Amino acid sequence: MTDRGGVVAAATGVAALTTEEPVGRPAGWWGMVMFVATEATLFACLLGSYFYLRFQFGPQWPPGGVDKPKLLIPLLMTAVLVPSSLPVVWAEHGIRRGRRGRLRAGLAATLVLGLTFLALLAIEYAEDLKHFTMTTDVYGSLFYLITGFHGLHVLVGLTMIGWLLAASLRGGSFGSHRHERVRNAAIYWHFVDAVWVAILFTIYLSPRL
Repeated sequence: MTDRGGVVAAATGVAALTTEEPVGRPAGWWGMVMFVATEATLFACLLGSYFYLRFQFGPQWPPGGVDKPKLLIPLLMTAVLVPSSLPVVWAEHGIRRGRRGRLRAGLAATLVLGLTFLALLAIEYAEDLKHFTMTTDVYGSLFYLITGFHGLHVLVGLTMIGWLLAASLRGGSFGSHRHERVRNAAIYWHFVDAVWVAILFTIYLSPRL
């Protein structure tokens, strides 16, 4: 009886309860998933508005003599941004095994690719602004609103990744059991990449269909 009481006490004591592994997903994971779901709904509304206004406007799209969007720079942007998810996955899997070198290399690669994407977006804007602006017509408003809003999300994602990279270089608390921040940033970055694929089809490819 005494032994049984000792086992129960050991199982329910302070030391046992404080070292017990948490069950289920952490709160940070759920927070990021809910945030991504909210942002995905917002992008869905923007892209839906684009198609609605396009089909309401008539067969000529873009209107007002604006040329169809060129594909060279957007395809380069796609070739830069979409593969940038791979270094994030590589970094996350590495830190799960306690490999800080993989974490730093993966985050640095994603940071470079993301900055390249924004640089290409700036080049495209510099060219497009010569022909139409956000106040030219409904097409210009939708074009700059959707692509600019996505660019802002890319900037937010790069801020997350840059902060994680800086923390890892300073010797922050990362390891096989402390990688939630990396996983949450990876979820957000994958979302940013997926949204760009939808934007590529909507803004750049659909006017040619």
